[in-house]
Amino acid sequence: MRDGYGRNKFGQGCLMARRLIERGVRFVTVNMFETVFNEITWDIHGSAPFSPIECYRELVGPMFDGAYSSLLSDLAARGLLETTVVVAMGEFGRTPKINPAGGRDHWPQCWTILMAGGGIKGGRAWGTSDKDAFSPDKDPVSISDFNATIAHAMGLPLNQEIISKSGRPFKVSNGGSPLTKLFA
Repeated sequence: MRDGYGRNKFGQGCLMARRLIERGVRFVTVNMFETVFNEITWDIHGSAPFSPIECYRELVGPMFDGAYSSLLSDLAARGLLETTVVVAMGEFGRTPKINPAGGRDHWPQCWTILMAGGGIKGGRAWGTSDKDAFSPDKDPVSISDFNATIAHAMGLPLNQEIISKSGRPFKVSNGGSPLTKLFA
């Protein structure tokens, strides 16, 4: 089982997440990497201290695929995927073009998020980018809509006002609308 997840920090973190979910923990975060400096990571700018672009194919992609797919398979086999929302994302995408150093820089205009479980039907894609992956083309998703989709999957009231520890009020969805077609 440990080999299936991958004998690396991320793989073992996903296995630990599955074990915590089995025991009733309601929110688990697994970071793939602790730092981006002098480690192989998604932060592939093409020059040190960042990773070379070949690492996407040779290490980072396979490491992510093994752990994420094992987590989803295990949750499904244990009957936990329908009640667990699993999200894989970063804080931005990567430039559509290779930079002069042979890498890809930060690109907040367009990126991919994976979601599974919590009633979301598998095997679907939502939205597209233009032909160069420069910007959203069809069905772009705002951060508020993304948050509303997670809240919907968790059964949270979208317009409920919550008061933060600092006393600041905010709403669960901040005016967003859930992507309900993902659940049908």
